[in-house]
Amino acid sequence: MEKFYLTTAIAYASRKPHFGNTYEIIMADAFARFQRQMGKDVFLCTGTDEHGQKIEEYAKAAGITPKEYVDRVAGEIRGIWDLMNVKYDYFIRTTDDYHERAVAKIFKKFFDKGDIYKGHYEGWYCTPCESFFTNTQVQDGKCPDCGAPVKQAREEAYFFKMSKYADRLRKHIEENPGFIEPESRKREMINNFLNAGLQDLCVSRTSFSWGIPVDFDKKHVVYVWLDALTNYITAIGYDPDKSFEEQSESFKKYWPCDVHIIGKDILRFHTIYWPIFLMALDLPLPKKVFGHPWFNSGTDKMSKSKGNVIYADELAEYFGVDGVRYYALSEMPYNSDGTITYENVITRYNNDLANNLGNLVSRTHAMTVKYFGGIVPASEDLRAIDAELINAILDGISEAKELMSNYRVSDSLEAIFTALRRANKYIDETTPWVLAKNEADRPRLATVIYNLLEVVRMAAVALTPYIPATAERIFTILGTDKRDYDTAKTFGHLEAGKPLGEPSVLFARVDEKKLLEEIEAKRLEAEKKNAPAPAPEPEREAEIGIEDFAKVELRVAEIIEAEPVPKAKKLLKLKVDLGFETRQVVSGIAKFYTPGELIGKKVVLVCNLKPAKLCGVDSFGMLLASGEEEVRVVFLDASCKNGDRIH
Repeated sequence: MEKFYLTTAIAYASRKPHFGNTYEIIMADAFARFQRQMGKDVFLCTGTDEHGQKIEEYAKAAGITPKEYVDRVAGEIRGIWDLMNVKYDYFIRTTDDYHERAVAKIFKKFFDKGDIYKGHYEGWYCTPCESFFTNTQVQDGKCPDCGAPVKQAREEAYFFKMSKYADRLRKHIEENPGFIEPESRKREMINNFLNAGLQDLCVSRTSFSWGIPVDFDKKHVVYVWLDALTNYITAIGYDPDKSFEEQSESFKKYWPCDVHIIGKDILRFHTIYWPIFLMALDLPLPKKVFGHPWFNSGTDKMSKSKGNVIYADELAEYFGVDGVRYYALSEMPYNSDGTITYENVITRYNNDLANNLGNLVSRTHAMTVKYFGGIVPASEDLRAIDAELINAILDGISEAKELMSNYRVSDSLEAIFTALRRANKYIDETTPWVLAKNEADRPRLATVIYNLLEVVRMAAVALTPYIPATAERIFTILGTDKRDYDTAKTFGHLEAGKPLGEPSVLFARVDEKKLLEEIEAKRLEAEKKNAPAPAPEPEREAEIGIEDFAKVELRVAEIIEAEPVPKAKKLLKLKVDLGFETRQVVSGIAKFYTPGELIGKKVVLVCNLKPAKLCGVDSFGMLLASGEEEVRVVFLDASCKNGDRIH
């Protein structure tokens, strides 16, 4: 049996995955189910990426250990994958013992081979992406991938000699046209990275500790991307101490991978770094890396920081799991970003699933029960219009297969639904309700009903990879076990004379106005629940009249000298210029300002405050400042004139 090994990018275990993250696993599951239909031995691997600085920071903020943090998030990710009816064969976590041991050995193997050397990294680092960038890559101080601010970093690090393998990688890409898809992504990688010249890659960190230790230099941890990428081989049993011929049967069976399914934003890691790591390990390269587009929320990239995130499990509450799967797979174009809004989901759900598929199944079952007592009739009177319908479903399934084989998921679904629309039109053209009035037309009626039942069955076979639970329900409604893909290659496998199963509503039509109001109400409730508690009411002084306020003499003063008060950690002794005189003022701001920060600054001075002695030093006035835990002096614009009265 021919094997087919496919993977997703392992999800970063920092936060709950949003719809855009979940799309990838739904698409990979559809591919896996499709390849199983084609009779292949399929292995789908997914999992979680659990090391790195960002996770260490999140765990610290949550007051728990990084392992406790990733255990919780990995469980949440796996729960959503399971909810989406994803049938993965293996779920790897990069904190798994065997993976960590393998990564440490791989790092040592690279070092012993001379592919890794120690140096210092100095440049820009993006914490959310766990990525390093050069000056030319950074745009306005922001990460070119995610847009987050980058920061300068300098630390001791090990580097991988990328340039050593650059020519070999370029040759592989040029000689294997399908290695990177879509084609536009291939050109992007060649032009932006290979043509620009590969820089040696930083492959260890010392500024944080949550990672796999470099076993021969314990202050270093392995760079998170070297750790994460190797999951594709450790998950199927790769042992760095063995040659390819000595590897486990599982590894030799499934490697090389048939396709890595990833987001377009991490294409560089999978088509530049990962192939080079594999070359250094003397392993075959994957056959294909498919970089899918993003799902945007409206017109913007989905982002928690933008507050426009939609979650798959929340969508499933309104549209069911197959409703979510269908939208994800039908709405994402092959080579450009998809869009998701609640309005769009409702429209596609109602039009395609409720009106087209659901209505066709419901009408066909009801007419079979009404006219033939729920028994599948025999086809007796074929005509040209029937041939049109039969060709439509056969062509639709054939086209869908071809498109799915080339990773054009939304186009393949459209081919099936085009055939379903033709079937609905066929009902209107043949008018079974009219045929049922005349006994002489009964053979013709039987043919029409049989054709519709068989089209529904064949469509269910073709839809199995995309909306599997719905396909199973259709088979149950039809009372048939003819589910194999081979039975969808030709027309007529539904057996006449057999009873249908019980009817059920596949997709109930959604009231858009009502549902949007419900969603908005839930959003507002959640916003209210998560809103920070209002600040406590401060203690208030008794009201005063304008005449009382006028008694306070506030003037512009410039600080011309500042020094600490001996034996007083909180106090600074200041000399201020009022224009018409200078004064000495003692202020309790030493914890918050150095003397050098204050000289030349203009402040508000309470001039008519009675003199006081603080730690033995005379003070003639007081500066205006705010706060108690953290004091902030009120500074004035430099253009204010010394001594001017403040009203």
